[in-house]
Parts: sequence; structure tokens; C-alpha cells
Amino acid sequence: MIGLLKGVVAAIGEDAALIEVNGVGYVAQAGARTLGRLSVGEAATLYVETHVREDAIKLFGFLSEEERGWFVHLQSAPGVGAKVALAILDVLSPTELADAIALEDRASIARANGVGPKLAARIAQELSGKAPPRGFGVHGALSPSPRAVNDGGAPAGGAGARNEAVSALVNLGIDQASAARAVAAAAKSFKDEPPTGELIRAALRETSR
Repeated sequence: MIGLLKGVVAAIGEDAALIEVNGVGYVAQAGARTLGRLSVGEAATLYVETHVREDAIKLFGFLSEEERGWFVHLQSAPGVGAKVALAILDVLSPTELADAIALEDRASIARANGVGPKLAARIAQELSGKAPPRGFGVHGALSPSPRAVNDGGAPAGGAGARNEAVSALVNLGIDQASAARAVAAAAKSFKDEPPTGELIRAALRETSR
């Protein structure tokens, strides 16, 4: 399985990029958000999810491990394939997606191309009670690549702080869905991503309302 491509962008197509790694070109399918941040001739690092089928092997590339994790997580919901997962990640960052699922914000999810109200509702319902995706990283935490941060993505500590806050609330006996909903609501009261301790305290206030 290929999990990472680090090389030079040789070409960019409508729905894929050609990454040259040591003289070998790899075609990685990607969403518009990812492709828009790549430039031909520049170095790039893509986190890859490999799909193996009887008739083909497809690589799906992302600028952060967090995005790759959500790509896989979304497909655990019935009716969600690779195309729909990419479309959702094109309109919602991982942090925005986590909030939309926690708050069951179907309208935000339905902004994705090819996602109707019924499918958006199913995604929110199916994933709201599940733990967020975990991928490669320190202690299993997901972390965006430096370029994703520089290009306007969430700060590296943002997703980690939210995951830790949810975990803290679950350890206090609050169910996963309620904990995620409280943390998502609490995060909206801060202008920037708050430290974990402050986020936990704000989330606890949300659970008492």
C-alpha cells in the first residue's frame, strides 16, 4: 500500500495530479481544494489512501493526514463513496466537517456537489455517535501538513485540542455524540482555536445547559 508521495508535481488535471517521485510518475486522484494548492514544477507531499480493485489500483491524495482520515471515515456511512467524500472535503475543512457532524448541521454537508438533503442527514446521523478518525501521527493524533496551515487551514493544534476535549468529556461519562456536540458548540464561542483546558471548561458549560 502507498501511504505517502513526496516528489514534484509534473502535471495537474481536472480531478488528479501527476507526482514524479524519483523518476516514477504516480497519478493521484484529488479534490479541487487539494489540486488548487498544487503547482506544476513545485515540490509536494501528498498523504495517500490506496484503493485496490480487481481491475484497478487508485491513489487518492490529500495535503494533510487529517483530510485523508476524514476521507476514509466518511465512507463508513452508507451511500458514501470516494467521489462523494472528496466532494464534501472540497466544501468543508476537517474541523468544519467535525462541527457539522457533531451539531447535525445537514445544510452544511449538503453544500457538497452530489449530496442531497437525505444523504446529508444520513451522514450526520451515522457519524455523530462515532469517534473522529485517527491516523498516523503522534499518539495517533491527526495533524495537518505545514502547507495546509500556511494555505489557510486550521492551526495544527486545533483538531488535536478538540479531540482531546471530546475524549475528556467521554471520560467523565458523557456519551460520544453529546461530547462532540458540546465541544463543537463551545468552539464557536472562541475567535481562535482555544487551548485544550479552556475548551474543556467551555464544553462542560454547554453540557449543563
